[in-house]
Amino acid sequence: MTELQVSPVDPSDGVPPSGARRALDVFGALIGLILLSAPLLLIWCVVRTSSSGPGLFRQTRVGQGGHPFTMLKFRTMRTGVGGLTVTANADPRLTRVGRLLREWSLDELPQLWNVLRGDMTLVGPRPETYDLAVHYGPDTRWVFDHRPGLTGVSEVRFRDFDVLGPGETVDLVNYIERIVPARVAVDAVYLREPSMRATVRALWDTVRHILGFTVPPLAVGPDGAVRPVEKEPEKDPENAGDHAPDVA
Repeated sequence: MTELQVSPVDPSDGVPPSGARRALDVFGALIGLILLSAPLLLIWCVVRTSSSGPGLFRQTRVGQGGHPFTMLKFRTMRTGVGGLTVTANADPRLTRVGRLLREWSLDELPQLWNVLRGDMTLVGPRPETYDLAVHYGPDTRWVFDHRPGLTGVSEVRFRDFDVLGPGETVDLVNYIERIVPARVAVDAVYLREPSMRATVRALWDTVRHILGFTVPPLAVGPDGAVRPVEKEPEKDPENAGDHAPDVA
Protein backbone atom coordinates (compact mmCIF):
# COMPACT_ATOMS: atom_id res chain seq x y z
CA MET A 1 0.00 0.00 0.00
CA THR A 2 1.33 3.46 -0.90
CA GLU A 3 2.50 5.51 2.07
CA LEU A 4 1.40 9.14 1.75
CA GLN A 5 3.56 11.92 3.14
CA VAL A 6 2.16 13.98 6.01
CA SER A 7 3.17 17.60 6.47
CA PRO A 8 1.30 20.34 8.35
CA VAL A 9 -0.15 23.28 6.46
CA ASP A 10 1.95 26.32 7.37
CA PRO A 11 -0.11 29.53 7.54
CA SER A 12 0.82 32.65 5.58
CA ASP A 13 -0.83 35.87 4.42
CA GLY A 14 -1.87 34.21 1.20
CA VAL A 15 -3.23 35.82 -1.95
CA PRO A 16 -6.48 37.77 -1.39
CA PRO A 17 -8.87 38.50 -4.27
CA SER A 18 -8.63 41.90 -5.92
CA GLY A 19 -10.78 44.78 -4.74
CA ALA A 20 -13.09 44.35 -7.73
CA ARG A 21 -13.53 40.65 -7.05
CA ARG A 22 -14.19 41.33 -3.36
CA ALA A 23 -16.84 43.89 -4.29
CA LEU A 24 -18.45 41.29 -6.57
CA ASP A 25 -18.29 38.76 -3.72
CA VAL A 26 -20.12 41.06 -1.30
CA PHE A 27 -22.71 42.14 -3.85
CA GLY A 28 -23.34 38.62 -5.18
CA ALA A 29 -23.48 36.96 -1.76
CA LEU A 30 -25.77 39.62 -0.31
CA ILE A 31 -28.19 39.52 -3.23
CA GLY A 32 -28.09 35.71 -3.23
CA LEU A 33 -28.86 35.46 0.48
CA ILE A 34 -31.76 37.91 0.17
CA LEU A 35 -33.32 36.35 -2.93
CA LEU A 36 -32.79 32.78 -1.74
CA SER A 37 -33.78 33.31 1.90
CA ALA A 38 -37.09 31.45 1.52
CA PRO A 39 -35.61 28.47 -0.43
CA LEU A 40 -32.73 28.28 2.06
CA LEU A 41 -35.15 28.09 4.96
CA LEU A 42 -37.24 25.46 3.15
CA ILE A 43 -34.20 23.30 2.39
CA TRP A 44 -33.05 23.57 6.01
CA CYS A 45 -36.48 22.39 7.20
CA VAL A 46 -36.49 19.45 4.76
CA VAL A 47 -32.99 18.34 5.77
CA ARG A 48 -33.78 18.75 9.45
CA THR A 49 -37.02 16.76 9.34
CA SER A 50 -36.13 14.07 6.78
CA SER A 51 -33.31 12.51 8.83
CA SER A 52 -31.88 12.81 12.30
CA GLY A 53 -29.26 15.49 12.75
CA PRO A 54 -28.83 19.23 12.22
CA GLY A 55 -29.91 21.03 9.08
CA LEU A 56 -26.50 22.63 8.62
CA PHE A 57 -23.13 20.89 8.51
CA ARG A 58 -20.15 22.82 9.85
CA GLN A 59 -16.55 21.82 9.25
CA THR A 60 -13.14 23.42 9.54
CA ARG A 61 -11.53 23.90 6.14
CA VAL A 62 -8.29 25.36 4.82
CA GLY A 63 -8.77 29.04 4.04
CA GLN A 64 -6.60 31.70 2.41
CA GLY A 65 -2.97 31.27 3.38
CA GLY A 66 -3.70 28.00 5.14
CA HIS A 67 -5.73 29.67 7.91
CA PRO A 68 -8.74 27.71 9.20
CA PHE A 69 -12.35 28.78 8.84
CA THR A 70 -15.70 27.13 9.48
CA MET A 71 -17.45 26.23 6.24
CA LEU A 72 -21.23 25.80 6.07
CA LYS A 73 -23.19 23.31 4.01
CA PHE A 74 -26.58 21.70 4.18
CA ARG A 75 -26.11 18.28 5.75
CA THR A 76 -26.23 15.55 3.10
CA MET A 77 -25.06 12.53 5.11
CA ARG A 78 -26.37 10.48 7.97
CA THR A 79 -24.87 11.48 11.30
CA GLY A 80 -22.78 9.17 13.47
CA VAL A 81 -21.64 6.97 10.58
CA GLY A 82 -17.93 6.62 9.92
CA GLY A 83 -16.24 5.95 6.61
CA LEU A 84 -13.69 7.23 4.13
CA THR A 85 -12.70 10.89 4.24
CA VAL A 86 -13.08 11.07 0.47
CA THR A 87 -16.68 10.76 -0.65
CA ALA A 88 -18.58 10.35 -3.92
CA ASN A 89 -22.18 10.66 -5.03
CA ALA A 90 -22.69 6.89 -4.69
CA ASP A 91 -21.59 6.94 -1.03
CA PRO A 92 -24.07 4.89 1.04
CA ARG A 93 -23.84 7.45 3.85
CA LEU A 94 -25.75 9.99 1.73
CA THR A 95 -29.38 10.56 2.65
CA ARG A 96 -32.03 10.62 -0.06
CA VAL A 97 -32.43 14.35 0.32
CA GLY A 98 -28.66 14.79 0.48
CA ARG A 99 -28.15 12.97 -2.80
CA LEU A 100 -30.66 15.27 -4.47
CA LEU A 101 -29.05 18.37 -2.96
CA ARG A 102 -25.63 17.32 -4.22
CA GLU A 103 -26.95 16.56 -7.69
CA TRP A 104 -28.15 20.16 -8.00
CA SER A 105 -25.30 21.67 -5.90
CA LEU A 106 -27.88 23.06 -3.47
CA ASP A 107 -25.93 21.82 -0.45
CA GLU A 108 -23.33 24.54 -1.16
CA LEU A 109 -25.73 27.50 -0.92
CA PRO A 110 -25.06 28.27 2.78
CA GLN A 111 -21.49 29.11 1.72
CA LEU A 112 -22.86 32.42 0.46
CA TRP A 113 -22.53 33.42 4.12
CA ASN A 114 -18.87 32.39 4.05
CA VAL A 115 -18.40 34.52 0.92
CA LEU A 116 -20.06 37.53 2.56
CA ARG A 117 -17.83 37.15 5.63
CA GLY A 118 -14.69 36.98 3.51
CA ASP A 119 -13.82 33.37 4.37
CA MET A 120 -14.44 32.41 0.75
CA THR A 121 -14.77 34.05 -2.64
CA LEU A 122 -17.28 33.34 -5.41
CA VAL A 123 -14.68 31.77 -7.73
CA GLY A 124 -11.59 29.97 -6.50
CA PRO A 125 -10.23 26.54 -5.57
CA ARG A 126 -12.45 24.35 -3.45
CA PRO A 127 -11.78 24.53 0.31
CA GLU A 128 -9.96 21.40 1.43
CA THR A 129 -10.16 19.62 4.77
CA TYR A 130 -7.03 19.58 6.91
CA ASP A 131 -7.13 15.78 7.03
CA LEU A 132 -6.55 15.75 3.28
CA ALA A 133 -4.49 18.93 3.00
CA VAL A 134 -1.64 17.48 5.08
CA HIS A 135 -1.06 14.92 2.31
CA TYR A 136 -0.70 17.50 -0.47
CA GLY A 137 2.71 17.50 -2.12
CA PRO A 138 4.98 20.54 -2.59
CA ASP A 139 3.82 20.95 -6.21
CA THR A 140 0.18 21.44 -5.21
CA ARG A 141 0.33 23.22 -1.84
CA TRP A 142 0.51 26.62 -3.48
CA VAL A 143 -3.25 26.40 -3.99
CA PHE A 144 -3.72 27.01 -0.24
CA ASP A 145 -2.35 30.54 -0.73
CA HIS A 146 -5.57 31.49 -2.50
CA ARG A 147 -8.96 32.18 -0.95
CA PRO A 148 -11.21 29.16 -1.57
CA GLY A 149 -14.25 29.57 -3.77
CA LEU A 150 -17.92 28.71 -3.78
CA THR A 151 -17.34 27.49 -7.32
CA GLY A 152 -14.34 27.30 -9.62
CA VAL A 153 -13.02 26.12 -12.95
CA SER A 154 -12.22 22.66 -11.57
CA GLU A 155 -15.68 22.36 -10.06
CA VAL A 156 -17.33 22.78 -13.44
CA ARG A 157 -14.77 21.67 -16.03
CA PHE A 158 -12.85 18.87 -14.32
CA ARG A 159 -14.07 15.26 -13.97
CA ASP A 160 -12.44 12.59 -11.85
CA PHE A 161 -13.20 9.83 -14.35
CA ASP A 162 -10.95 11.55 -16.89
CA VAL A 163 -8.06 10.78 -14.53
CA LEU A 164 -9.05 7.38 -13.18
CA GLY A 165 -9.23 4.25 -15.27
CA PRO A 166 -12.36 2.09 -15.75
CA GLY A 167 -13.44 0.52 -12.47
CA GLU A 168 -11.01 2.55 -10.34
CA THR A 169 -12.44 4.05 -7.17
CA VAL A 170 -11.74 7.39 -5.54
CA ASP A 171 -9.73 6.20 -2.55
CA LEU A 172 -7.34 8.37 -0.55
CA VAL A 173 -4.22 7.45 -2.55
CA ASN A 174 -5.86 8.04 -5.94
CA TYR A 175 -7.30 11.30 -4.70
CA ILE A 176 -3.99 12.71 -3.43
CA GLU A 177 -1.63 11.36 -6.08
CA ARG A 178 -3.78 11.64 -9.21
CA ILE A 179 -6.91 13.74 -8.76
CA VAL A 180 -5.44 16.58 -6.69
CA PRO A 181 -2.55 17.39 -9.10
CA ALA A 182 -4.94 17.41 -12.06
CA ARG A 183 -7.54 19.49 -10.23
CA VAL A 184 -4.95 22.02 -9.10
CA ALA A 185 -3.62 22.28 -12.67
CA VAL A 186 -7.13 23.08 -13.91
CA ASP A 187 -7.66 25.65 -11.13
CA ALA A 188 -4.37 27.27 -12.16
CA VAL A 189 -5.97 28.18 -15.50
CA TYR A 190 -8.05 30.73 -13.58
CA LEU A 191 -5.72 31.53 -10.68
CA ARG A 192 -2.85 32.58 -12.95
CA GLU A 193 -4.98 35.53 -14.13
CA PRO A 194 -8.17 35.85 -12.04
CA SER A 195 -9.58 38.81 -13.98
CA MET A 196 -13.16 39.98 -13.66
CA ARG A 197 -13.84 38.63 -17.14
CA ALA A 198 -12.55 35.18 -16.15
CA THR A 199 -14.53 35.36 -12.90
CA VAL A 200 -17.81 36.18 -14.65
CA ARG A 201 -17.16 33.43 -17.19
CA ALA A 202 -16.62 30.88 -14.41
CA LEU A 203 -19.84 31.96 -12.72
CA TRP A 204 -21.73 31.71 -16.03
CA ASP A 205 -20.28 28.24 -16.66
CA THR A 206 -21.44 27.23 -13.18
CA VAL A 207 -25.00 28.38 -13.87
CA ARG A 208 -25.04 26.50 -17.20
CA HIS A 209 -23.63 23.38 -15.52
CA ILE A 210 -26.27 23.42 -12.76
CA LEU A 211 -29.05 23.89 -15.33
CA GLY A 212 -27.82 20.84 -17.23
CA PHE A 213 -26.11 22.50 -20.19
CA THR A 214 -22.84 21.02 -21.43
CA VAL A 215 -19.74 22.91 -20.36
CA PRO A 216 -16.63 21.72 -22.25
CA PRO A 217 -14.48 19.78 -19.75
CA LEU A 218 -10.75 20.19 -19.34
CA ALA A 219 -8.21 17.41 -18.89
CA VAL A 220 -4.56 17.37 -17.86
CA GLY A 221 -2.15 15.57 -20.16
CA PRO A 222 0.93 13.58 -19.13
CA ASP A 223 3.01 16.71 -19.70
CA GLY A 224 0.87 18.66 -17.23
CA ALA A 225 -0.73 20.80 -19.94
CA VAL A 226 -4.46 21.53 -19.58
CA ARG A 227 -6.46 20.86 -22.73
CA PRO A 228 -10.14 20.50 -23.67
CA VAL A 229 -11.41 16.93 -23.68
CA GLU A 230 -11.84 15.97 -27.33
CA LYS A 231 -14.12 12.97 -26.87
CA GLU A 232 -16.85 12.65 -24.29
CA PRO A 233 -16.23 9.43 -22.30
CA GLU A 234 -19.00 7.53 -20.58
CA LYS A 235 -19.50 8.87 -17.09
CA ASP A 236 -18.77 6.59 -14.13
CA PRO A 237 -21.33 7.52 -11.44
CA GLU A 238 -19.25 5.84 -8.74
CA ASN A 239 -16.47 8.40 -9.18
CA ALA A 240 -18.53 11.55 -9.62
CA GLY A 241 -19.10 14.23 -7.07
CA ASP A 242 -17.54 16.44 -4.42
CA HIS A 243 -14.71 14.75 -2.50
CA ALA A 244 -14.96 16.97 0.51
CA PRO A 245 -16.14 14.94 3.51
CA ASP A 246 -19.62 15.67 4.84
CA VAL A 247 -19.47 13.87 8.17
CA ALA A 248 -18.34 15.20 11.53
